Amino acid sequence: MTTPLKSFHPSQRRTWARALIASLCIGSLSGLALAQDTVWPTPGKPVRIVVPSPAGAGTDVLARLLARKLTEDTGGVFVVDNKPGAGTIIGAQDVAKSANDGHTLLYTFVITHTQNPHLYSKLPYDAFKDFTPVVQVARSATVLVVKKDSPFNSVQDLVSHARKNPGKLNFASYSQGSTSHLNAELLMMQTKTQMVHIPFKGSPDATRALMAGDVHFYFDGTATAVQGANAGRFKLLGTATEKRLQVLPDLPTMTEQGVEGIDIVGWQGLFAPGNTAAPLAKKISDAVNKALRTTDVSQMITTQGNEVSGVGPDEFARIVKSDHERWGTVIKRLNLKLD
Repeated sequence: MTTPLKSFHPSQRRTWARALIASLCIGSLSGLALAQDTVWPTPGKPVRIVVPSPAGAGTDVLARLLARKLTEDTGGVFVVDNKPGAGTIIGAQDVAKSANDGHTLLYTFVITHTQNPHLYSKLPYDAFKDFTPVVQVARSATVLVVKKDSPFNSVQDLVSHARKNPGKLNFASYSQGSTSHLNAELLMMQTKTQMVHIPFKGSPDATRALMAGDVHFYFDGTATAVQGANAGRFKLLGTATEKRLQVLPDLPTMTEQGVEGIDIVGWQGLFAPGNTAAPLAKKISDAVNKALRTTDVSQMITTQGNEVSGVGPDEFARIVKSDHERWGTVIKRLNLKLD
């Protein structure tokens, strides 16, 4: 049975109170010391950044630049490990099973944590328990692209042809269940058309299929879409965004061209394995933000048609949860499962 504090003599109460305050201060200082003394990266131990996309994809290019900057800034060794396939599941599973010491990280995009959980009845990872959001690197979008010699010059050209020729147009995606795939599914739903999906393992493979004439169009990430247009390989028909992209100010959105509802913004971000300590997650986030403030990294992000973010662990976790719910609503409406 606990003795009430008022039963003690006043001098005893003062002594007890001082002891309590002292213990609380020591606890707070210990927590602060833990945050300040978190050593990362551990000297002599490389940090592996798993990218669930093939080499050459937009996420891979940016991850490699970040790895180089982090190596320069921290004195550690950061290496990119490409593990593409299965809609980012292969790479995500690798990180989910890794130690939460900050030396294995996942650089991925929105599909891994907000779309796959709704597309598959069973995943080899839990999108929330097995990962710790660290930093949202960039906000991104997709662009509807066709070959330079395609007969389609606008979204309406493509939609009109699809309506007259059900099932005759093929479209690529850079992975099954990705934003690239889901935006095309939304396009079919919103325009009441029927087209055939051919998934690939990343933008490079999807681009090769487009250039070979194996597919007629796809929703590409802004990075490779802009690169393809600048190289004279692509025509860009429209952006899947609420407003026009800064990097493509003359390209109308899907909504402007009469197709509404294809405007959910994506993102790229860095995750650590589940239960990574908060001080460590913040230290990694701070290091990435330092890299994001450099001219070459920020220019690469904006040149790719993306927007620099830098949102840290707590806010990024809220974004992941919100987008998980939002994409869940869309996927349920599409009645789409990939099992």
